[in-house]
Order: sequence, then structure tokens, then C-alpha cells
Amino acid sequence: MAYAHDDFEKAPSGEEVELADLASGPKGQHVDSYGKDKTVSSVTPARALEAPEFIRNMTPEERSKMEIRLKRKIDLRLMPMVILMYIMNYLDRNNIAAAKLAGILTDLNLKGVEFQTSVSILFVGYLLMQVPSNLFLNKIGKPGIYLPSCMVLWGLISGLTAACQNYGGLVACRFMLGFVEAAYFPGCLYYLSCWYTRKELGLRTAMFYSGSLISGAFSGLIAAGIRAHLDGARGLRAWRWLFIIEGSITVVIAFASYFMLPNFPRTTKWLSEEERSLAVWRLEEDIGQDDWVDSRDQSFKHGLKLAFLDIKTYVLTVLIFGIVASGSVTNFFPTVVSTLHKSDVETLLLTAPPYVLAVITTFLNSWHADRTGERFLHITIPLCFAVFAFILAACTTKIGPRYFAMMVMVPGVYTGFVVALAWISNSLPRPPAKRAAALAFINAVSNSSSIYASYMYSASAAPRYVVAMSVNCAMCAMSIIAAIILRIILVRLNHKLDQGIYVKDAVNTPTTKAGEKGFRFNV
Repeated sequence: MAYAHDDFEKAPSGEEVELADLASGPKGQHVDSYGKDKTVSSVTPARALEAPEFIRNMTPEERSKMEIRLKRKIDLRLMPMVILMYIMNYLDRNNIAAAKLAGILTDLNLKGVEFQTSVSILFVGYLLMQVPSNLFLNKIGKPGIYLPSCMVLWGLISGLTAACQNYGGLVACRFMLGFVEAAYFPGCLYYLSCWYTRKELGLRTAMFYSGSLISGAFSGLIAAGIRAHLDGARGLRAWRWLFIIEGSITVVIAFASYFMLPNFPRTTKWLSEEERSLAVWRLEEDIGQDDWVDSRDQSFKHGLKLAFLDIKTYVLTVLIFGIVASGSVTNFFPTVVSTLHKSDVETLLLTAPPYVLAVITTFLNSWHADRTGERFLHITIPLCFAVFAFILAACTTKIGPRYFAMMVMVPGVYTGFVVALAWISNSLPRPPAKRAAALAFINAVSNSSSIYASYMYSASAAPRYVVAMSVNCAMCAMSIIAAIILRIILVRLNHKLDQGIYVKDAVNTPTTKAGEKGFRFNV
């Protein structure tokens, strides 16, 4: 039988490989780590998944209570800090948009497209470092040290941006800032996927990503306060104070995070031995395969090869690229809002409400996506609202409809985005090296849109920014199409699993209990 998709394995005879056959390890046939058939004289039977003895001896009620306590303990330790760190990551990356309204153009004598270039250059450094950083993080297994260390560096670079005296210095600082900040977002997505099961990951991803939305709201308020009260203080313009204050806060939070963030469940010391065993078993039980064990099992080359040979990686890349490309409007959101012809302080204040609304809709949508296990509609429906908002913004110059469009476009883009991010880990669950490579690759490629997007928001395109809004609509439509294709692929894979056919990377094992369906891809 020929297969249209590389995720389906084929027996040497052309027959479909049954899970029972894989369990017994038929002589002469073995599926290696790359999914290729090998001829061998004997095969070690697949390892049966078995819970630790103390978990097997628990009643369902006891297991449930212990798991609730464990999740609460993990949530309280991880989530506040990763959210706070991402707030500062996003603030330090996008505060240049507020600096435009705080005097940076005149002080550094920026002309033509120099400001747009200083915005886009960050994403060049951002792209270069993402895949190497995530693979390195997966290899060393020390996210509790690596991520805070990167944060210290980007905080220093952000603060030192205040010392720039010309265009060249600004470009250099922005490039280095992107190079160092690249470690955090894909690294943290991978980090969370090593602590939470698939049904828990959507809400935690939303909680994590809320950091960027909260920072979008607070950045306008902070910038407005600095613009109103610190412009000229100690001889420094408001934009310089903006970088100094936010960079300093970042460094302080980074040092605090050294004492808060654990590494992986298997290696963390603030869990008891039983809690560590349960934390590891939950992930193994969820997928059917062990997760991060030690650095010896984490091969750079192996992870990259598995990610690049999986067609789902490329479909997810197109999906995320379209959302991020349409969301690039947030890099220039104060500039877009300024077309309402309010004062600089009022403009910065008006940037906050759309982000507040986005936080609310993102949480509700992600909570419901986790509750139902559905992904496709939770991504595409918000994107339809985003398309409507971009069309409205390009078609009118009236204050009421324009600000309504701005209120809808931010939630429209980001409400489904966090569900799409969780869909990556749901669709490419194991092994960890593959998941780390895929998350970094997808995020790196998707953020390349920010390199060209900054040139679509020039002063000459105001107030309707027809080209930018049209491109944003097209990108949303592309993401919707990619989501449809991915759903078709995953439905087909689940159908194969229902028939008992081995599906590569589904990690379906013959240990599934009678009457249970075992592993399934979320669609």
C-alpha cells in the first residue's frame, strides 16, 4: 500500500504495520529513530510503559488530588516568572515604537527609512539565533540558568540603547538586542511543553503569551508617563529615560529569576521524589514516550533532521508566519493610533485598551480550546475578525470606525495565535530534540516578516495604510488555509491510528489499554 504522507510507516511487504506486530518485535523488521525500516536478526521488544509503583497503588481519587497539588505547585513556581520575563522581553523589543513619539527621531537625526530599518534590524539578529539557541537549551537541560542569563544580557543592551548618539549606534544596539532576545520566546515555549501535558498546554501558553499583550498595554502607559514627566530631566530626553528605566527593571527581574525557575521535571530539586516521578510520568503517559532524560540523548543533528523531514513542520510554519506577519502592525501600533490626530500622550494612552481586550479574549479562547481539545476553529474564527478589522481600517478615516478597527485587530490576531503555538507542540510532540528544533525554526521563519513589514508603515502611507492592511488581510487568509490543510493531515493521521496502523511520531504504543484510543493529535 502506498502512502501519500511520510508520517505513515510501510512494512517490507507493503502491508500496513499493525501495532500488535510492533509490540512483538517481528524478526527482520524494525523501525528506527528516523522512521526507516531496517532488516535485523532480532529486535528488542518495545518497552512497555508502566507507572511507578506508588502511582499504580493509588486510587483514582488519590491520584487526582496529588496531581492537582503538583500542577498548582508547578504553576505557582513557573508561570508568574515566565510571564513577567516575557513582559520585559516584549517591552524591550518594542519600546522603540513609543520612543518615536518621545523624541528619538530628532535627537538622532533619523531620516527617510532609517527609523524603519532600526526596527527591522532587530529581527535579523532574532532569526539567526533561534534554532541554535533552542537546540543548545535542549542539549544542556538548564533552562533555569540559560534563560535568566540571556535576560541579563538583553536588559543591559536595552538600557545602553539610551547612550546612542547616531543612527549607526542605534542599528548596532537593535541588532544585538534581537540576537540575545531570540533565546527567550521559542525557549520558553519548549520549556513549558516539558512541564505540561497537551491538554494543559494551551491555557499555559495563553498565560505565557499574555505577557506580550500586557506589555503592549503597559508600554503605552509607561511611555505616556515618561513623556509627560521625565522629558528633559537631568538633561535627558524622554526616549533615553524609556530605555534606561525599562532596561534596568529587566536586569533586576533576571537576577530574581535565577532563584525561581527550575530546570526539567526529572532534574528539579524543589519537588519531592514522588512529585518528580508523577511529573515525569504525566508526560510519558500523555504521549506514550519518555521526554527529556539527559543531555546524552539530545542530538542537534537528530532533532533538526526529524523536524525538517516532517511535513507538519512546514504547514505550521506557514500558519504561524501568516499570523505573525499580520500581527506586525503592533510594532507600529502607536504610529497607527496617531492617525486619530490626538496628542502624543493621548495617543500612547489609547494604545492600551486593545491589548487589554486581547488579554481577555486570549484567555477565554485558550481555556475553551483546552477544555474541548479543539484547535482549528479556535484559530480561524479570531482570524476572520482580524480580516474584518484590517479591511475597516483601510476603508475609513473617521475616528470612531478606525479606533473600533484598532480595538478588534489586536485581539483578532493574537486570540488564535496562542492556540496555534500550542498546536505546534501538540502536533510535533516527541522526541524533545525534534520539538525544540521545530519550535525555534517555525518562530524564526515567522518573525522574518517583521523585517519587511516595518517599511509598510511609512509616513507617506498614513492614515489608512492601504498596502499594509491589504497585506495583513492576505496573511490572515493564508493562515486560515494552512490551518485547514493541517487539520486534514491530522484527521487522516488519527484515522490511521484508529485502524491500528503505526504512525511515525504519534508515539502510539501497544501498551494502550483495551477500550482506550491512546494517543491522538488535537485537531
